[in-house]
Amino acid sequence: MSTQQQFETVIVGAGQAGLAAGYHLKKRGRPFLILDANERIGDTWRNRWDSLRLFTPAKYDRLPGMRFRARRWSFPTKDEMADYLEGYAARFDLPVRTGVTVDRISRNGERYVVETSEGTFEADNLVVASGAHRLPKVPRFARELDSRIVQMHSSEYRNPAQLRDGGVLVVGLGNSGAEIAFELSRTHTTLVAGKAGGEIPVRHGGIAARFVLPVIRFLGYHVLTKGTPIGRKVGPKLAAKATPLIRVKSQDLAAAGIERVARVAGVREGRPLLEDGRVLDVSNVIWCTGFRDDFSWIEVPAFDHDGAPRHERGIASVPGLYFVGLIFQYAVSSDVLPGVGRDAEYVAKHIVRLGARTRGAASGGAAGLTPRELEVMQLVAAGKSNRDIAAALSISENTVARHVQNILTKLEVPSRTAATAFAFQHELV
Repeated sequence: MSTQQQFETVIVGAGQAGLAAGYHLKKRGRPFLILDANERIGDTWRNRWDSLRLFTPAKYDRLPGMRFRARRWSFPTKDEMADYLEGYAARFDLPVRTGVTVDRISRNGERYVVETSEGTFEADNLVVASGAHRLPKVPRFARELDSRIVQMHSSEYRNPAQLRDGGVLVVGLGNSGAEIAFELSRTHTTLVAGKAGGEIPVRHGGIAARFVLPVIRFLGYHVLTKGTPIGRKVGPKLAAKATPLIRVKSQDLAAAGIERVARVAGVREGRPLLEDGRVLDVSNVIWCTGFRDDFSWIEVPAFDHDGAPRHERGIASVPGLYFVGLIFQYAVSSDVLPGVGRDAEYVAKHIVRLGARTRGAASGGAAGLTPRELEVMQLVAAGKSNRDIAAALSISENTVARHVQNILTKLEVPSRTAATAFAFQHELV
């Protein structure tokens, strides 16, 4: 295999976000390649705990172009979801290379360099559809627990057979924590530490839910978006909170004999210490404490001081870089199956539109702007200063000034404001 291969677009991640992006690019006749670290498409789902079922009914679990073949109001297993993704890629003949780990992404001139376990790839466009490298979030004091206590993050949990006899402390009361605790209560004395972030007000899977779920979906898809005042106000707050309990609720935990305890504050003599001073004598601890994002593998100046991507509906501040599947990318449903297809289509349309302009520029179209000048024009139209543009494109401010002057000359306009108006009028951005 060649150590360096070139593509118009490389998509990192063959989960639902990456496959949806690939579908929309293929539909528009554009070439691309999808890279995924797993050995099989869908393994991200297969590798979750054995009893997991989706929280949304099958009628809402489809990707664009292919419905989920199951009873509309049934809740598919995680393996059925994995097989659906694998079948989706096969049906649309999406070019996916599995078993390829992406180690580093950087920029060389106007192209992206993707360093992987299987060599180096170059691309005009880079779509990050794998999310961040989501690292399990576990408190530092976890290492102080007695070595005889079996402890693991929820991402490592598969079934009760992994645990020792004796009590189990589940730390964290999101949906994963509630479901895992409920399962373990059948075989172990189980305690849960944490506070739920609310509950869906109807029984999951019941008749009432068939009326409530469409309303919730409508709100999450159409109302709570970055395009509405209430979405801009409420969306970030919802994204930062734990998802309300959906299937297993507080009353279910109580009925199963699960004890709710105070927050875990540390370790005393090798045992979990609660903030109320109680020390728990348990044999197992499962940390259902979520993940932290790590984008450090993307060495491109497209992130803020907190490490979060700077983007507008998945279009990054650096030309040619895109994201799909981020939490609240555009709507509160952006990172789940009901919402990921719309964001993928938006990104794919932008790639196709920009590519057409770039090809037009190469042949003398698009007002004669070069590909680099089109990139600068995008950022000028976004209101960026020369300093911001220089940082985004990794070039000097003098070079930016020269490009801006060339743009004004070629467009025959007197100012950046006029150039921006021209660009929007003629769909250059």
